[in-house]
Amino acid sequence: MYVERDVEEHFDKVTEIYNIVAVVGARQSGKTTLLRKKLGELDGEYVTLDDPDARDMFNEDIKKFEKQYIVSNKITGIDEAQYGQDAGIKLKYLADKGYKLWITSSSETLLSKDVLSHLVGRVSIIKLYPFSLQEIKKAKKTRELTDKIKQRLVWEHAAYGGYPKVVLEDDTESRKIILRDLINTMLLKDVSQTFSIDDLTSLEKLAKYLAVNTGNIISYENITSYLDIAFQTLKKYLDAMEKSYITKTIQPYYTNKNKELTKKPRIYFIDTGLRNTLINNYPTDVQGKDFENYVLAELLKQGHQVKYWRTKSKAEVDFIIEKDNILIPIEVKTTTAKTTSGLKSFIKTYKPEKAYITTYKSRTKQEEYNGCTITATDIHGLLKNIS
Repeated sequence: MYVERDVEEHFDKVTEIYNIVAVVGARQSGKTTLLRKKLGELDGEYVTLDDPDARDMFNEDIKKFEKQYIVSNKITGIDEAQYGQDAGIKLKYLADKGYKLWITSSSETLLSKDVLSHLVGRVSIIKLYPFSLQEIKKAKKTRELTDKIKQRLVWEHAAYGGYPKVVLEDDTESRKIILRDLINTMLLKDVSQTFSIDDLTSLEKLAKYLAVNTGNIISYENITSYLDIAFQTLKKYLDAMEKSYITKTIQPYYTNKNKELTKKPRIYFIDTGLRNTLINNYPTDVQGKDFENYVLAELLKQGHQVKYWRTKSKAEVDFIIEKDNILIPIEVKTTTAKTTSGLKSFIKTYKPEKAYITTYKSRTKQEEYNGCTITATDIHGLLKNIS
């Protein structure tokens, strides 16, 4: 079953402009499926660098690779391009000869300065995440969205995540097996091998630590002590996990260094199913940090740059996004939609026009505070309003 992806309209637009379109995202997020679908529409050619013969040819002789796999007047899809050596200069060579290339990568190594410096003006980058809530609705073929159905969709999505193979599997135990295999492969292959990390025990302990402490302000000192590793080693591990699309670091929003936090990040998981697998806990209801992480993931899938806000006196707002140069604060609550003191403090300080409180079950209601319209709504309403 093919589920239409949110990025497809944008994909079609940029492929008319750029010689290279790069689709990047986590393993099994649907990149190959999307690539093959789009190539099929235009009778394109497909090759994957997961194939040792194709990879060796790409690495050793790009002209031989060109002759073997690239066809004039056709689009060529190069899957798993992160396995290619000196990819930037080789892709530039192909693009400069007029070939149209669609490439995928499961690692942000493809987006390194060494690669992108050769592709300026030639490439458009599209991030493909696991299924969004909107894509879940398509996958489940949901027609009538009663409150009960909407809440169940969110609960399942938050508990087991949005990886296509997981979403399209109905059996609960099979979902868990898929997720366990996926996180093991991501840590072993995408993180360990790609970034040359030998200490798999510490890497796995770090992943579990972050899962337990999702959304908390990170203390590097506490983590290095817990894992008994050096600070630079920790930074390498965190960078590798983020570049493999397992985690996302959220920085604080600030304009006043004297009153607001400036350097203390929070780390979330891009997929809540992976996070729950690491701690072996799949909640039967949407709760606390689970829902906060879930909302963050949905904001990322809409393309928002997300930060959080916290003062040194501990006034706090969960997420801050910026749309059309306008700040929008978002508070996440699982039950009550009451306006918090932290949200009021942010509104007084920055005077946004709109603010949101999103909960698991709330019906939409509005109130005015200090010239700001505060809308309390469920996650469906929030995503619709800020899209």
